[in-house]
Amino acid sequence: MAIAIVFPGQGTQQPGMGEPWRDHPAWRVVDDAEAAFGEPLAHLVLSAGPDDLARTREAQLAVLLTSLVAWEAVRDRIAAPVAFAGHSLGQVTALIAAGVLPLEAGVRFAARRAELTQAAADAHPGRMVALLGATVEQAEQACTAAPDGCWVANDNAPGQVVIAGTPDGVEAGATRAKELGVKRATPLNVGGAFHTPLMDDAAAGLAAELADVAFGSPLAPVVSNHDGQPYDDGDGWRTRLVDHVRVPVRWRTTLETMPTLGATTLLEVGHGSMIAGLAKRTVPDLPVTGLATPADLDALDALLEA
Repeated sequence: MAIAIVFPGQGTQQPGMGEPWRDHPAWRVVDDAEAAFGEPLAHLVLSAGPDDLARTREAQLAVLLTSLVAWEAVRDRIAAPVAFAGHSLGQVTALIAAGVLPLEAGVRFAARRAELTQAAADAHPGRMVALLGATVEQAEQACTAAPDGCWVANDNAPGQVVIAGTPDGVEAGATRAKELGVKRATPLNVGGAFHTPLMDDAAAGLAAELADVAFGSPLAPVVSNHDGQPYDDGDGWRTRLVDHVRVPVRWRTTLETMPTLGATTLLEVGHGSMIAGLAKRTVPDLPVTGLATPADLDALDALLEA
């Protein structure tokens, strides 16, 4: 069995999602992260409420930590994963898990990434709209209604494409999408137009943040969101992580790459089943196993022994 490891992104957060791991030895990841970061973090995955987790920084750190605890619990069971990847924020998790980013640097980067993208969103207000049932070609054509104000932000799966941009630009793009036959344009409850050029200010700040970070070589190739290609170098991520906040998430292409790397199953590590849902639509012949709580470890062990 050849396993590719995938991590979810923002949107999968839920109050108390770390509670099942609290007494597991893997919880030491939270302790280590707090010591390195110099700030309490455990409450984000234990007691933070919906309002707390609606904020970008808190939500992203909560998702990151929950996924890393789950990975700590399983990493010794998987001798040789064929690849790593993560959706948006999950790409940072993947880089930590793969050994490209040290834990301390990765947690600091995730926090700073959230702060800078939110600051960019405050300075350049924007919206995101999901075009359900649309092809990426339809989405790209819809964006031509406002070429300087609307862009494709996420190509998540067949029939699930997100456009983003200025309020007026997205309104024009959504109207054009309906003219092209797209049945539904659903606004997303997010704080800005992420993964578009409206995040250029954040990208500039992240370049400075990463200047002194020492990148390691990955345990296995990490498949990049921005082009769906696998990379087995470390230092190239200095540029990719900066670009990542201002270019589209090509998650459909990322998933399609996994079988070409030899993957015969995906292991979704972290809370929820976001990746499984997208994979079912994109690579239906590639099974997905989830690891969200310690209760999932027995099923995973049985799978690995099969």
